[in-house]
Amino acid sequence: MEKFKLLLNLLIKYHTVLGYSFLSLLTAGGESIFSNAVFQCPCSSTWNLPYSLVFLLVPALILFLLGCLLSTRAKWLMTGCCARGGGQEELSEAGQDVCAGMVTCCHFTLAAAVAPITWIAVALLWGDYYECAASGSTWVSRLLCPDRGVSCSKELPKVPCQKGKTEEIRELLKELKAHSQVAGWTLIALVVIALVIFTSITRCRSPVNFLHLKFWKQYGQKEEEILMNEAKKHATELAEENVKCFFDGSQPKDFRIPNCKDWEKISLHYTFSPESQYYSILHKYVNKQKDDCNI
Repeated sequence: MEKFKLLLNLLIKYHTVLGYSFLSLLTAGGESIFSNAVFQCPCSSTWNLPYSLVFLLVPALILFLLGCLLSTRAKWLMTGCCARGGGQEELSEAGQDVCAGMVTCCHFTLAAAVAPITWIAVALLWGDYYECAASGSTWVSRLLCPDRGVSCSKELPKVPCQKGKTEEIRELLKELKAHSQVAGWTLIALVVIALVIFTSITRCRSPVNFLHLKFWKQYGQKEEEILMNEAKKHATELAEENVKCFFDGSQPKDFRIPNCKDWEKISLHYTFSPESQYYSILHKYVNKQKDDCNI
């Protein structure tokens, strides 16, 4: 039982990392199935390159857009942003400056980019898309064919489709696959380096130390969890009361529901300030209300 609790605590603690790992594995498996079952190189000097680029980039673009669409951070930033009027003072009070907005956009952009980068990296490591695309490229033809005779440039687009592969064709395919795998590992290395740099910068610019940051994150998670539970509870009570009044023909009881201004105030982006010691925009809003009542 203790081992089960330990495993459960680890899953809860590292749920984000596990989620990204599972998403990457799922994308890699989907790409492998997709390339084997659907992708068929046309072996044409005209169509090899555009056909391969479509299969390589369009699914990655779709995965990225879906990631942005499903991102909670993106929904938080975008919902109602165009309908807010006269809110410049409130935005400045909440600390929504350009830098904070850019950091938040970078966070959900990096999260949304996990699946498309995995797709492209796995496709390059397998080499099928690159072999087909490069065989129809004039630049690759100039690179590979100077020492292989005049017929090499004409036969290169047909190389991925030839069944009985001669020694020369096998050498061409090996070289193309080597190019693809080098590109794949280079992409993975660049992404890891960019991730390390971004994480280091955000950590260095953190307004609090490590333990304080851990407390801040724990508070944010608990606040969001309790807020959602309370919202569900109040919405259920209000819905039950309205339905009951509809069928009974009675008058509804008074319910304290935050107005649109209140919802807008706690939905703004918040930048932590060590001087104020507020850990969220809701924390700041509640204490401001308390100060107003005292005054």
